[in-house]
Amino acid sequence: MTSYISHTTVDCADAYQLSEWWKPVLGYVDIEGDPNLPGHEECMIRDPESGHQVLFIEVPDAKLGKNRLHFDIRPRTGTRDEEVARLLALGATQVADHREIRGDGTGWVTLADPAGNEFCVLRSDEERGAS
Repeated sequence: MTSYISHTTVDCADAYQLSEWWKPVLGYVDIEGDPNLPGHEECMIRDPESGHQVLFIEVPDAKLGKNRLHFDIRPRTGTRDEEVARLLALGATQVADHREIRGDGTGWVTLADPAGNEFCVLRSDEERGAS
């Protein structure tokens, strides 16, 4: 017997606000028939292509320290650096720059969403295939 991951859950203070921030970042949408609305304590979004779901759920605890689990995201089109610029314009903050960790520009950039959850932006498949 084995299990599978039903969805990824993100604890937060404002589920609606954070789900709305992540939707354009990932290209995810609300669950059909269950739209996320202001004041909802649980907001689920899903990838229309793969079906992967992310649940944002309100908890009373404040975020403490570094995430133990985080997203590594890869742009579907364009470059990592274009995606970093887009996410910064959407309100992400830069935490660390590891683009030159190997000295060849193949590293990543660590950002944080508006709630302080860290995530990494990797190079796109297009970039990886070109090198």
